[in-house]
Amino acid sequence: MGSAGIVLGPGLAVAGVLAVVLAAGVARWAHLGTSRLAVVAAARAVAQLGAVSLLIGAIVGSVWLSAAFVLVMIVVAAYTAARRITPDRSGWWSALPIAVAPLPVTALLVLGGVVPPEGIAVIPMAGILIGGTMTATALGGRRAHDELEARHGEYEAALSLGFLERDARMEIARPSAGHALVPAMDQTRTVGLVTLPGAFVGMLLGGASPIEAGAVQVLVLLLLLAVETVAVATMLELVCRGWVRRPARAMPRT
Repeated sequence: MGSAGIVLGPGLAVAGVLAVVLAAGVARWAHLGTSRLAVVAAARAVAQLGAVSLLIGAIVGSVWLSAAFVLVMIVVAAYTAARRITPDRSGWWSALPIAVAPLPVTALLVLGGVVPPEGIAVIPMAGILIGGTMTATALGGRRAHDELEARHGEYEAALSLGFLERDARMEIARPSAGHALVPAMDQTRTVGLVTLPGAFVGMLLGGASPIEAGAVQVLVLLLLLAVETVAVATMLELVCRGWVRRPARAMPRT
């Protein structure tokens, strides 16, 4: 049995395989077009998490190596978000909203004594925040560009009325970009009633009391809401200033 209360053995592997077979089988039966993607995603998850587990075990003893690993996470997150937003090279500006909040927040948590200055604590916390901003950045950027393309006539009309380019784009894109925060809002509002997030369950399995697990999970949710809001606002500004562009009639890669 593992330290988190999960039984490590053949049963764990069988459960994982059955989950993938179920996802792929239902997707194929329903013609969702995601059957192969489910298998590939599962294989990547096993390979990547296996490699990362070994890597983290080797670097957690070094603060500098842990910091370097966090930077690698930001680069990968920025690359993923950029691909979702635009095929243009300007998509690399996604690194700014992804990093602008998680890094200072993580540093403040360490300086404030909330998170111990150890790789085993810093890497997971930074990873949670970076993952949240990656999703929010990609959604916010895509929604903003989609709205600007769909309502290009309104943008031209705003320019004819004397709006600056940035302000005209902002009037069009702001409402739709804000929708990128709906998942974070819903997760925060329904926690404990609809969902029991991973940090909460993980701490319970690790032997923490329900009060301790609940306190940590609330902190994580509030931090995610904060950093994702900053990320969406930053990405909206980058799009409206023309720093992140999408070529005409081009669709973001998937």
